[in-house]
Amino acid sequence: MSSSLTLPADPPRAGLGFLAGLRTQLSDLGPILSTLRRHRIAAGLIVLEVALSCAIVTNALHLIQTRLDHLGSASGLAESELVVLNVRGSTRTAPELVPGIVAQDLVRLRALPGVQAATSANQIVFGNNSNNSGVALEPGNKAGRIVASQYSGDEQLLPTFGLKLVEGRNFTPDEVLDGFKAFDTEEPRIGQAIISKAMAERLFPGRSALGQSIYVFGNAPTTVVGVVETLTHPQMHLARGGSGSENGNGSFAMLFPLRDGGSYVLRTEAGRRDAQIKAATAALEQADPSRVVTQARTLTEMRSNFYAQDRAMAWLMGGVCVALLLVTAMGIVGLASFWVQQRTRMIGTRRALGATEGQILRYFQLENLLLTTTGIVIGLAGAVALGQLLMQSYELPRLPWAYLPVGAVALWLLGQVAVWVPARRAARLSPVAALRS
Repeated sequence: MSSSLTLPADPPRAGLGFLAGLRTQLSDLGPILSTLRRHRIAAGLIVLEVALSCAIVTNALHLIQTRLDHLGSASGLAESELVVLNVRGSTRTAPELVPGIVAQDLVRLRALPGVQAATSANQIVFGNNSNNSGVALEPGNKAGRIVASQYSGDEQLLPTFGLKLVEGRNFTPDEVLDGFKAFDTEEPRIGQAIISKAMAERLFPGRSALGQSIYVFGNAPTTVVGVVETLTHPQMHLARGGSGSENGNGSFAMLFPLRDGGSYVLRTEAGRRDAQIKAATAALEQADPSRVVTQARTLTEMRSNFYAQDRAMAWLMGGVCVALLLVTAMGIVGLASFWVQQRTRMIGTRRALGATEGQILRYFQLENLLLTTTGIVIGLAGAVALGQLLMQSYELPRLPWAYLPVGAVALWLLGQVAVWVPARRAARLSPVAALRS
């Protein structure tokens, strides 16, 4: 019977290589820290540059994302199908005649080929006007009122806008009132209203809003007959609770069955929009030669114009971020190149003693990592402080925590990429040439 002695297996070579590399890097910490102490000003400038880049770029990216969120905000309307016409008529037209003129104009517009629906609205999203009213659940209750955008139109307001009903019904033709007559009394009585889902949830949490009474025009109750999925403030930047939104939520909106002057809105067929705009303009101007259609635009064009400044600001901030990161990268490259020239003999000595190109390369990368990490730690604290200042001064959303690690990783990668070229050049120095210099 024979027996055999089993020897322990050799440690994995990969594990030994990793430990050896780690020991080498740790042994480099002493010389690196000594070098940085001798060059405090240069090292401090790089740390400051990284810190400023981290604080500014992190908040700038957050602002850009906020602007982009606004650009993609849903209005709740069938934007690609809508055309808006503004008319300037005779100043001698009596106010009590306006509803009748509007009704006649709508008959002409709805008869045009390709027009699916048409209405006259007191305001529309991306327009230049804003009509808001206070809403309460009890008459005379000023303390508990909220502020909501007030839209008015006839029974074709919903199908023209393309609003989606989630509860209830649309207005009926017999419920539509002449705006002049409705408000020609001390106590206006408008019996029906359709409100947005956000407003319904705010006023009637946990229950249906249908059949509930709201008080908008004095002590006369208005019954909620419908709830639409989405309808926002005409100024879309207020729809997310911006500084101009009195209620903190621009998604509070309501519609009333009122026929009055305003903009004509047409829901048209795709592909024939230009022809339909010309036909609608001609129909309105021919009906009354004293009137002029001052503007005839698609809602898509109105959205583009409305957000022109937001797009320009996003591009500007994006350019500032790129420029700041480039300056930071150039600073790192310049400092690393300078230190390579200053330490040529040290590099040659280490190469002559057996240091590999990889060890020299990792030496400069580790040095850059220490500087970048110090700057990032300071920059993250600055980013939080700057974000808090922007939130308090300009009522901007709080800086999300997710931006902090993203900014840190980006600057770490930037630092390593920037130091690669001078570090690679140092690693390839010939020991003989380095010692002769």
